Amino acid sequence: MYKSKKIVFLLALFFMAGAITPRAFAQGNLLVTPRRVVFDGSRRVMELNLANTGRDTARYNISFIQYRMTQEGTFEEITEPDPGQFFADKHIRFFPRSVTLAPNEAQTVRMQVVGREGLEPGEYRSHVYFRAVPNEVALGEDDPNRDTTSVSVRLIPIFGITIPVIIRVGDSAREVYLSDLALEKGENGSLYLKMSFNRSGNMSVYGDLNVTHVGTNGTETPVGVVNGIAVYTPNTIRNFRIELNNQSGVDFNSGKLLVTYTAQSDLKPETYATAQLELP
Repeated sequence: MYKSKKIVFLLALFFMAGAITPRAFAQGNLLVTPRRVVFDGSRRVMELNLANTGRDTARYNISFIQYRMTQEGTFEEITEPDPGQFFADKHIRFFPRSVTLAPNEAQTVRMQVVGREGLEPGEYRSHVYFRAVPNEVALGEDDPNRDTTSVSVRLIPIFGITIPVIIRVGDSAREVYLSDLALEKGENGSLYLKMSFNRSGNMSVYGDLNVTHVGTNGTETPVGVVNGIAVYTPNTIRNFRIELNNQSGVDFNSGKLLVTYTAQSDLKPETYATAQLELP
């Protein structure tokens, strides 16, 4: 009887990281700080800090990847820039290009801007990609008792984190305002506030969104916050929806909602935009 040769498919599952703190990214067992790199003014050198929070030694390859941001805030991988978009990767050197981290071990990645003097004014953006390298099983280590007549599929999760790296050249001119505010009811009694970010100028914006309910008696109650909302160049519009905290005592049928969008800063936060929605 003929025995078919066993075929093993290695399927790579890619996951893009989410934020866990305003200044850190984590996916799998890799922690990266800061969560974004911005070269502005005379700044030419910055460092990223990597830490392995897991129990096993892990290896990561480091490279650049290019994205466009859609109006809904999602990212699409591209190879050529859109009109008005400029990539930063050809103007940045970094070292090392791969790291191996033992459990609880940390290491820095040094990034440096080169050839900045020849750049036209504007904003240049690429995303540095930390891609986990799966452990490879040595030949001959397969289970000898495994059924060799069947086809098996082995899923190998490959975790990755992307961090935006931005070079800003020249004077910064940017403005943003909020429009099209509207309440939207979701499932199970949830409540959302929809809005649009409208950006203009030669630089992107990045900041935190806060929503406060003001009652008819003047009582202010925080009902929503989202940190780290960006509108990257060349986008001029980003649609956004935030779930509101439907607390007891807050009447969303009266009063108004105050919305504030502020830049993240260790010093004095800059208010990008404010808006309000009269209820109901």
